[in-house]
Parts: sequence; C-alpha cells; structure tokens
Amino acid sequence: MDELDLRAIIETSYLHTDNTWRYRAILRYCFVQHERLHHYIYPEEIYGALKESPFFTTYSEEQLQQDLKQLVDWKNLIPRQETGRVHTIEDFKRKKFRYQCTPYTIEIERMVQRLQQLGSGFAGGSLEVTLFERLQAALLRFLEQGPTLEAGELNRTWEDLYGYFRDMVQNASDYLAHLKSDKVEEQMMTEAFVAYKNAFTQYLQNFILSMQRASFKIEALLKRTNPDKLMALAGKLADYQLTIPRMDVQPSREEWMDSYQDRYRSLAEWFLGRNGLPSELVTLQNETTDTIRRIARFAQRLGERHQAFRSRRHDYLHLAGWFAGLTDIGEAHKLSALLFGVAHSRHLYAEPRLSEDMEQGVMEELPTEVLTPPRVVGYREKSRPGALQDRTAEKQAALRAYIAEQRRQEQLIDQLIDDHKIVLADLPPIEPFVRKTLLNWIARCMQSQERYIQTETGRKIRLLADAADRRIQLKSTDGILEMPNFTLQFEERRKGGAL
Repeated sequence: MDELDLRAIIETSYLHTDNTWRYRAILRYCFVQHERLHHYIYPEEIYGALKESPFFTTYSEEQLQQDLKQLVDWKNLIPRQETGRVHTIEDFKRKKFRYQCTPYTIEIERMVQRLQQLGSGFAGGSLEVTLFERLQAALLRFLEQGPTLEAGELNRTWEDLYGYFRDMVQNASDYLAHLKSDKVEEQMMTEAFVAYKNAFTQYLQNFILSMQRASFKIEALLKRTNPDKLMALAGKLADYQLTIPRMDVQPSREEWMDSYQDRYRSLAEWFLGRNGLPSELVTLQNETTDTIRRIARFAQRLGERHQAFRSRRHDYLHLAGWFAGLTDIGEAHKLSALLFGVAHSRHLYAEPRLSEDMEQGVMEELPTEVLTPPRVVGYREKSRPGALQDRTAEKQAALRAYIAEQRRQEQLIDQLIDDHKIVLADLPPIEPFVRKTLLNWIARCMQSQERYIQTETGRKIRLLADAADRRIQLKSTDGILEMPNFTLQFEERRKGGAL
C-alpha cells in the first residue's frame, strides 16, 4: 500500500454535492460526445443540450460558466482556450474555452453507466462447465512447459491462465448471487418456474461434476509446484514486461515479480485454502449444492400446491354436477351421506379379527371388551411394583457377539490391504459392509482439505486419486458400483508395525 491508495479522489466530488444534478448532466453530455469521438465541446453546445430538458428551464449561461469552472477545479474537465474564433480584443480577454473530459471522468462515467444498467440485482454470470478444464490445461502448460516457452508465449499462457481463473470466479459468484436475489426468489414462487426447474438443476449438476473432475488435477498441480521454479517463471514474465516501452512510470523488476507471485498465490489459495480455513472451491461447491436444494424445494412446494388446487377444484365441480342433476331432496340427502358421511355419527372401536375367513359373520366374532375408567377428579390407575431383572449376562453376550463381528470385519478389510494400500481397481468381489466402509472412508477423506483422516480404530488413511482419471466397476455380492479409481494409503501405527 502506498500514498496513492490513501489519497482522496477529488474527481468523484461531483457525484455527492449540493448541485450534483447539474454537474452530472454536464459531464454526462460531455461523456456521450466523447464516446462519439467528439472530444472538444463548446459551452454553447452544452447549454443548448441542457435547455432541452425540463429540469433546466431556469438555468442561465452564468450558472453554466460557474459549473464549468468548478468541474475544472475538480479535474473533471480540461479547458482548451479557443483562439481561432476570436474577433475582438474583448473576446480574447474573455477567454473562450472548449472543454474535454479527463481520463478519470471517462472511467467514472463508464462505471456509473454500468451501475445504472446493473440495477439493484446481480446480472450476468454463468457456470461455464469448460472453464475448469481450460484452467487445468493452461495451468499444466504454464508449469510444465513454461521454462521452455519464449517470453511472449509464456506471457500469453499466463494471461490465459489468470483470465480463465478470473472469469470462472467472477461468473460463478455473480450467477449464484443472481439466483439468491430477491427478484429471482419471487419468480421461483410463481407456477411458471416449475417448467424451468429441471433445466436449472441439470445446469448446476453439470457444473458440480465438471468442477469435481478438474479440481483434483488442479490441486495436484498446485501442491507439487516448486517455489524456485515459480520464481523463475515470475522473473521471466517480469523481464518480458520490461521490454514493453511505456511513457508513464515503469514498475521495477521486483515489483513485477511480486505482482505475478501474489496473483499465483491467490489462485492457489482459492483451490487449497489458507491458514487451516476451507478453500473457496469447497465454499463454491457447497453454495451450488444449496442452490440446487433451494430450487428443488421451491419446485416441490409449487407442484404440491398446484396439484392440490387442481384436484380439489376438479372434485368440487364434479360433485356440484351430481347435486345439480338431482330433483328430489331425499336423493340429495342420500348422496350427501354417501360422500361426506352421516352427520353426528359415532365411531366404534373393535380389535382386529382373529380369523381370515371372509364368510364368518359378525355375530361369530369374539366381543371386544373396553374398560372405561370412572369420571372422578384425581383418579389414577393403581400400579403394581415390578421387580428389576438382572440382564447382565444378556448384555455381555451381545457385547461379545458385537466385538466378534467387528474383529471379523477388521480381518476381512486387512486381507484387502496390499503394501499398505487398497487399490479399488484391484479388489475382488467384496461384501456389502466392506463396500460401505470403503465409501465412508472415501467420503470423509474428500471432506478433508488434506484428504487425510483417522478412523475410530486408529487407522490413518490418505486418499489418492488416479492420475489417469479412470473409472472402475467395484463388484460386491449385491451389485456393481461404477466409480473413480481411488487408492487408500494406510500409514503405520506408532505402536507396533502392523496396520
């Protein structure tokens, strides 16, 4: 941080002052003319344009001259004295000027224009499924082929890499913020949203799958990056920037290197996290998953409400047609009793039938005895004290059976470990509980930033992804599961050499 980052920006003063409406109108007209390549504006042109607006009916030329002078003091306009249109000495003394917008003013007006187009919500943004793949390819080219590339080619590779990263982060953030905005949530509550639910869900699911496929490879590339190699690449990029002639202040080689290293560090921290905090990649994945759940909930509620409304409406119309076709009130009463039940009816309770014989009559069934307690205030049934039974033997037997089953499962898993690891592609058909145990370990490892966990039995496991990104079929006695080829690496325990 330097002094320029701390100074006040006087060029923005016209946006928040008493006569802002006048200053903004003047600069907006000058900005529009600048975009039309009409850079130098005469005061007469500005005054004529302002007088066309109903807000400037009482505006005078003296006020315009004062406003132009103030904008010049704020460094929003650059005055150019007009000497070619002077006819008298008095005209020369009055110093007729043409005005040009400063670069700061042009950028400020462009920003204000974009803000007006943006409105109160997030616009644009997308979840491009190929950005992760392009980012991975650019990162691989930058790290693996960077030392052998020419300076210009290396700079283009870096610009592609950081451009993909910036677009991916910005577009994803804008798109998810757009889906969480109040305007979109109001649209999700309408019945028309049900038709778009599947498209939204499929779009987000494809993004998550693409992100998961590419993120493992990107994280692996970032983790094995050599700091010395990265510094050499930053120096090569800095040397290329120094070869470009610039009229303004030229940053030093160290400043260029620090800039490249900071941007690469921000890219790595986005995928790997920092200071023990979860990475932004995990946050993006969680936000996308939560958005899918929100969309599904909205669609489900709309569907249930719409279906319930349609079914009731159809039934009511059908029943109304029945009643409208009757001419006898007695028939109407019978129909009402059939549809809505007998008014003031009593509900009788009976125990389930003991016989499955459909021909057996009601009188042949055993009667149901119902004990009715007396209606006395404070009445409570008498209870008999029961003796406590000693179930220690049953508990110990159940515990021994549980421990024996756990040992059997441990032995089956130990048989699958070869050279301190389990390669899923090399496994024979396994039992369902082994598959559930392995999938549970894989899920816990993927939730960990280091892909490393410790189980309840003390095993220390690290999850390794297949470099070729192969998919395998994990066979078990109850079916076949298609999944990526993972490897579970077991570390030795501190006490004893066994795993």
